Amino acid sequence: MPAFDLASFIANNKEDEAQKILHSAMKEFDNIAISFSGAEDVVLIDMAIKAKKDLKVFSLDTGRLHAETYRFIEQVRKHYKINIDILSPDRETLENFTREKGLFSFFEDGHKECCGIRKVQPLKRKLDTLDAWVTGQRKDQSPGTRNVLAFAEKDSAFSTETKDLFKFNPLANWSSEDVWNYIKMFDVPYNELHLKGFTSIGCEPCTRPILPNQHEREGRWWWEESDNKECGLHIGNLIPAAQA
Repeated sequence: MPAFDLASFIANNKEDEAQKILHSAMKEFDNIAISFSGAEDVVLIDMAIKAKKDLKVFSLDTGRLHAETYRFIEQVRKHYKINIDILSPDRETLENFTREKGLFSFFEDGHKECCGIRKVQPLKRKLDTLDAWVTGQRKDQSPGTRNVLAFAEKDSAFSTETKDLFKFNPLANWSSEDVWNYIKMFDVPYNELHLKGFTSIGCEPCTRPILPNQHEREGRWWWEESDNKECGLHIGNLIPAAQA
């Protein structure tokens, strides 16, 4: 396979054409997968399934998700008739962590170590097997960490000395309203927690509904400063290597 020309890809795609970006990425890479957890990601699955039947999708099961989220994952699997690769934390690492620090240490010393074990490590294992991945990140989800988000990029967090990994963010310029308009227009499945005031949905202990006029990320890790609301899956606030 010829080397991927990122500059050419960016030049030949427009940042406001999400479906074209996604379909172009899937044409460029056979070994590409969509990371699935929330509403934006199902929009991507819906777009992708229209162009490619053997779609690769993976999801992180931290062991601390809401029951509604587990039902949502299964709903998406059945609705689109796809396989979803469920990624779990390393058993021994997680058992040692919870034995030493208990189940709620993040309330005392921050969420990054827990996220490193439950999210970043499993993600890294998966990305080591891929050439490219697709995320549902949007610029307006987390001002300060995602406001310069590119729709296509070399993944500087998970590329290695011997292998470049590329990341595509087709919805980078979408708003929450854009996402929900698409969901309603095409009858896309969504997490029932959205009907209970939840916007950005993560692990059960670390997620709560938001109040009117609050930013959507304010329901995540609410006990921490607002500039710290990333879990390490994306370069903006990647956790230190010692914790990953």
